[in-house]
Amino acid sequence: MKNDILVKTIEGLRKRGKLWSRVAQDLEKPSRARRAVNLSRISRHTKENEVVVVPGKVLGAGSLAHPVTIGAYSFSTGARESIQRAKGKCLSLDELAQKYPDGKEVRLLG
Repeated sequence: MKNDILVKTIEGLRKRGKLWSRVAQDLEKPSRARRAVNLSRISRHTKENEVVVVPGKVLGAGSLAHPVTIGAYSFSTGARESIQRAKGKCLSLDELAQKYPDGKEVRLLG
């Protein structure tokens, strides 16, 4: 059974630039093979106010020390709360792709 939202997201991302095609390719993998990234990893590999895309799920393990804008397919409840506490933003992949269509200011993590 296919997830209609996932299929529409993949189709929308494929129409955009090189980075977004790569994200769409990662989303086509089975759910068990998709990336899952903890907040501690995001905090280690980013600077304040950076923009990050995770082609999978953001998990709440660890803490976020600075505000970051994160686009992902899904967020755990704990991750969403921690990101908002750090004054960061949680965006869907579609929202992030619309805001940064060329992907030049976006870092891929996963």
